[in-house]
Amino acid sequence: MLWIGLTGGIATGKSTVSNYIEELGWPVVDADLVAREVVQKGSEGLGEVVKAFGPEILTPDGTLDRAQMRKLVFKDQQKRQLLEGLLHPRIQRRTAQKRGELEASGYKVAVYDVPLLFEKSLQGQFDQTFLVYVAPELQRQRLMARDGISQDDADRLISSQMPIDQKRPLATRVIENSGTKEDLQAQVQELVQEIESQL
Repeated sequence: MLWIGLTGGIATGKSTVSNYIEELGWPVVDADLVAREVVQKGSEGLGEVVKAFGPEILTPDGTLDRAQMRKLVFKDQQKRQLLEGLLHPRIQRRTAQKRGELEASGYKVAVYDVPLLFEKSLQGQFDQTFLVYVAPELQRQRLMARDGISQDDADRLISSQMPIDQKRPLATRVIENSGTKEDLQAQVQELVQEIESQL
């Protein structure tokens, strides 16, 4: 089974591309959903996180308080590394399990939608990588419009990730998202058809 990593930057349209890919029949495993699964209420993963960070990271109903967790690790690199050390092995195991299930079901291609693919140097885990790309200026405009934030806030969010222009040469395929949704959809369809014709 061909295993493809899909990534982008904030406000580049990665989620839209992910939806188009699913509509065309390729299964998509969402890294963010897997990360939520491994710390769901009652899970071993959540137990480990509580042991490391204390019960104040739980909501009254016993689920992970994501806002509180983000606050704890945002400015503290040691805490962030501790959290990643607890969760990443679980996320990797769960992802491998999902990948195995898809392959056993007979899929020829599956996609892993992962925001920090290049930041975490994960490209070696995939047969191909797709980058959803927009020029930095357009990325800023879209982020400001989407989230209703100032240019300074948009720049701060964008600068927390690897610059999109540095990701571009690392990707097997670049999906340009500077035009309309129809342009993007046509491009994704063409890419899917091209890959399927080579299988």
